[in-house]
Amino acid sequence: MELTADQNDALIELINIGFGRAASSLSKLTGDRVQLEVPQVKMCPIEEMADTLRPLLGTELATVHQIFFGPVEGDALLVLDQHSASILKELLTGEPALPLEIDRSAREVVTEIGNILLNACLGTFGNLLKVQVSFSVPHLSLRALESIVSSIAVNRQGLRYALIVHSSFKLRHSSLTGYLVVVLGVASIERLIRALDGWQREAS
Repeated sequence: MELTADQNDALIELINIGFGRAASSLSKLTGDRVQLEVPQVKMCPIEEMADTLRPLLGTELATVHQIFFGPVEGDALLVLDQHSASILKELLTGEPALPLEIDRSAREVVTEIGNILLNACLGTFGNLLKVQVSFSVPHLSLRALESIVSSIAVNRQGLRYALIVHSSFKLRHSSLTGYLVVVLGVASIERLIRALDGWQREAS
């Protein structure tokens, strides 16, 4: 299943709106301007998710995972390598960057950032596509990419496709790269595509 060029453009526009809201929230949180680059979007079967992300990230990751429910449902993840997550914590708190596995404040900061980004993007989807989306409490996982993908595939067997959004953001002259991954089933993908088509028609 693939998006048409128009659907891909509409999705990027929606994500840009969501990222803009996320940047505003992060700016209020940090007191600094946050710049988010225009995202790149790719859809692939969940079986190819690890192969797609592996060349772009290290082996050990910090992943904020949130399940969402509604007419469009699935799993949303913010994926960072642990070095970027530690630097992000240092930028936001002024405390030294330490390995996440021994640094509770880093875990809390990264989880909160993930919560802001995921809710802003998915909330924008819900508002503009006119579907109601509810969220679970986000949780942080420090595991290898293959382990994360495997657990989603096993625990949420109806999910088939991964929508991978790549963007970088700048904060206090530092640039960090993160990946927003939305994993959906066939029915939710079809609903999302219908909603995108309807939103495009209303906007034209």
